[in-house]
Amino acid sequence: MIYVQHLLGIGHLRRTSFLANAFAIHDFEVHLVTGGMPVSDLSLRGIDCHQLPPMRSLDGQFNQFVDEFGDLINAHWKQQRCNRLLRLFDDLSPDALITETFPFGRRMMRFELLPLLKAARQQDSSPLVIASLRDILQPKSKLGRDEEIHALVESYFDKILVHGDERYATLGDTYSLASEIAHKTFYTGYISEPAASEQIRPGNENEVLVSGGGGAVSFRLLKTAIDARPLSKLNRHTWRLLAGHGIDANSFAQLQNAAGRGIIVERNRSDFQALLKQCAVSISQAGYNTVCDILRTGARAVMVPFSDADEVEQSLRARLLQQHDRVISLEQQALTAESLATAVDLASEMPRQSIDMRMDGANVSAGLLQEWLNV
Repeated sequence: MIYVQHLLGIGHLRRTSFLANAFAIHDFEVHLVTGGMPVSDLSLRGIDCHQLPPMRSLDGQFNQFVDEFGDLINAHWKQQRCNRLLRLFDDLSPDALITETFPFGRRMMRFELLPLLKAARQQDSSPLVIASLRDILQPKSKLGRDEEIHALVESYFDKILVHGDERYATLGDTYSLASEIAHKTFYTGYISEPAASEQIRPGNENEVLVSGGGGAVSFRLLKTAIDARPLSKLNRHTWRLLAGHGIDANSFAQLQNAAGRGIIVERNRSDFQALLKQCAVSISQAGYNTVCDILRTGARAVMVPFSDADEVEQSLRARLLQQHDRVISLEQQALTAESLATAVDLASEMPRQSIDMRMDGANVSAGLLQEWLNV
């Protein structure tokens, strides 16, 4: 049983779907429990999906949460959802329980995850409890938060899967008590979508590909890219803008109306990796999944990391890759049409290159689970 809660974009859900698919391929019976807004275009094979009453963050501040109707959630709503999750857990009685991010994040979900973890420990045959983490965490600024996480790990968790390459980033880089839980920590490599097999499509070569993932916060990046095109040395190239499901219809129409000749605005595409393989430059944020796609394809890249609400995870990832001469990093606070055009020009002069990172994290995770459960 895998629990995942996406709140703004769909990165957490997308990465977890790759993990779930790998478990299914390795002959596990997989139950994926999701708590965010439904996403229709996930590619899930042989997996039972269970949708909890959905919730999302009202904005990038992550301090107000609403239900599927846009109403603020309250204590009654939380209790009803918690009860539903506990009934599901009792019905499934899984051999393993995986929580995506928690307890290293998703603290706002304690209302249902703490009762779930307590129920898991109270079972006669307690499941193996595992935390599934991305490569870089959002460091905790409040005093005592790292100690709180450590206490939860010691009380409830058997293993920690870090889906990154420890040669480049370790848990200790963003979590101060990592050494205390090193005996439970296993690095899997990055979890990424299997390499695309699409052929090169005539007419799509040497474009500037601008993507914002699945979140609503990418509108500014997409709009700035439209304004940057005339200022870039690549102003004769086609600029293709991909808008995720978080961009509503009105915002999408604004982008279409602002786009002049040589700019294509469309929704996210399933052949994203194929477009990356043949683009001149990629412009994106620095979310985990997008970075994995860029690393897989060797695309030249400009990254504008998301940094609302003091988020630094994407900035740390982008800086790490820039230190290895793999991308050009442009902080969100410095984003203007002029700065983006300059960054695109710099990136266009970089060689297309791969980087020696472990990218088979989903299969490695499945192998570890087989080993731990002796199956």
